[in-house]
Amino acid sequence: MKKKVVVTGIGVVSPLGSDLSTLWDNLIHGNSGIESIEEFSSLPVTFGGPARGFDPLRFLSPKEIRRTDRYAQMAVVTGLDAWAQSGLSPDTYPEHRIGVLMGSGAGGMATLEEQIPIFTARGARRVSPMTVPMFISNIGSAELAMKIRAKGPGMGLTSACATGGHAIAMALRLIQAGDADCMIAGGVEACLTPFSMAAFASMRALSTRNDDPRGASRPFDRDRDGFVMSEGGAALVLEEYSLARKRGADILGVICGAGMSQDAYHMVAPDPEGTGVVYAMEQAMRDAGIIPDDVGYINAHGTSTPLNDKAETLAVRKVFGDCASRVFISSTKSMTGHLIGGTASLETAICILAMRNSTLPPTINLDNPDPECDLNYIPKEAISAEVSYCLNNAFGFGGQNVVMVIGKG
Repeated sequence: MKKKVVVTGIGVVSPLGSDLSTLWDNLIHGNSGIESIEEFSSLPVTFGGPARGFDPLRFLSPKEIRRTDRYAQMAVVTGLDAWAQSGLSPDTYPEHRIGVLMGSGAGGMATLEEQIPIFTARGARRVSPMTVPMFISNIGSAELAMKIRAKGPGMGLTSACATGGHAIAMALRLIQAGDADCMIAGGVEACLTPFSMAAFASMRALSTRNDDPRGASRPFDRDRDGFVMSEGGAALVLEEYSLARKRGADILGVICGAGMSQDAYHMVAPDPEGTGVVYAMEQAMRDAGIIPDDVGYINAHGTSTPLNDKAETLAVRKVFGDCASRVFISSTKSMTGHLIGGTASLETAICILAMRNSTLPPTINLDNPDPECDLNYIPKEAISAEVSYCLNNAFGFGGQNVVMVIGKG
């Protein structure tokens, strides 16, 4: 029998708030976390989704903050918030049975942007000796592990926009394989920086609605023109079910299954036929032991780019067949923007909140639905619904896909 893996703690940092209640309140009221950013006023894109309510001083000293990149600070804060909610202590499990798998798509981008000009202008000797440990993409996991003395499996996984989902999927597998009893897993990103914005704008991936930031992220809308860059992410505490139940943990949700695939098609564009995505969705449901008719809600990848939304809609139609028009779907990126490596773990947390509250968040800004995106995207307003299983879709640049099946706790 495959081991059952449950979620017992969640920590979040997002443009809609950095605690679960604030995040949820903004989601169900259809609020946008996107705003103009003065630092970007000279760039082609002048807006994004900064993390609201994020305070690293809650867990890190001023000295520690100076020696860690913003992304690693987010890994520590989300991880320790999830740890606190779970009710765990370092003595609950043997230290080698607790692992940490916190991913990031870009790692310490702010550190690189700060240190490269110093190298160029002032020479090699003026580069900070902390540069390497601040920018490497596994250090967020390492910093969090040191805080709780977790000596089990640990790594910093990266798969661009699918990072947070892959981290949870691999943590699921590690527990099922018997390599750990408990994992903190997720993804965070802090590349809402001038150079990152310029780079993404140069490849024409971002919306350019500079005069309407809150209306810029509009998944499945006919007038969508790109995604909106945001920062943040989430960490989840995963435990083997019988152990969590034995200690009396509050079970928030169940990670029922995962499916992973690659398009092997293009560096940044999705396969227009959605072949890899179809496989990942089908494999996730096979892994969970469910069928399409069991799924009540899909948190879509839904980036608000012309190519992604159309390909994802096609993939859902291929997988769900006659059920495709029945299943509720929304893209919460319409409110949060795209958190890159942090987005899939945040959206997994959102799926759990949706099931616990019997409410499904909307897709805002869906004013003129694209005729080729014709499914039930919960436009504009949240709805009440009892859901037993959700899918969370996440697709990264390079065509790396992961789909999670989340069950009600």
